Amino acid sequence: MRNEMMYRPIINEDILNYLRTEQKQLTGKLGDLEAVAHENGVPVIPHETVVFLQFLLKQKKPKNVLEIGTAIGFSASLMAETIGKDAKITTIDRFPVMIEKAKKNFDALDLAEQVTLLEGDAADLLSTLEGPYDFIFMDSAKSKYITFLPECLRVLADDGILMVDDIFQAGTVLQPIEEIPRKNRAIHRHLNEFLTEVTKSPELTSTLLPLGDGVALISKNK
Repeated sequence: MRNEMMYRPIINEDILNYLRTEQKQLTGKLGDLEAVAHENGVPVIPHETVVFLQFLLKQKKPKNVLEIGTAIGFSASLMAETIGKDAKITTIDRFPVMIEKAKKNFDALDLAEQVTLLEGDAADLLSTLEGPYDFIFMDSAKSKYITFLPECLRVLADDGILMVDDIFQAGTVLQPIEEIPRKNRAIHRHLNEFLTEVTKSPELTSTLLPLGDGVALISKNK
């Protein structure tokens, strides 16, 4: 279950350690969940992304949130606790093991009524959603980002924000594809297509941040 990308920092390791250890830590059951995930190598967002996401959500104050890629439910739980009981979160995952763990975590954190977990492939489910969503967090199969992007933009509110995690493939995304192991070339190619679309499209405004394995923030131009 270990995710090698979590252990290949794209910035100076001293700075990375500072970002992960000196910024305000999570407490309570959510803090315990984060600690257990890191101890067991479960691929949850790193702490520098946690802190950034908390800050962003407190400024945005979204009421309707969509997440693509639930995993064990850590990010959805973090968002739910940050934005409060008045907001609703819909999250999508297709892996039965992750779905079972996420449900248990939502119950343990008393979030089952606030978070709706849709079970199935996002490729099938996204087209059934109506939105609009004030905030969308995408952290799923990296090769599918470019595929999911049009549907995400369709259901994103005009003033909404789409946040996409893990866009730099441990810093290798800009390397020539010939230098990429064959097993990772499809991800490399599709991530480059995604980056080109979100940075060059006249219909979008985006910014890329070196948090974790890279974060993209995207909004629609009105």
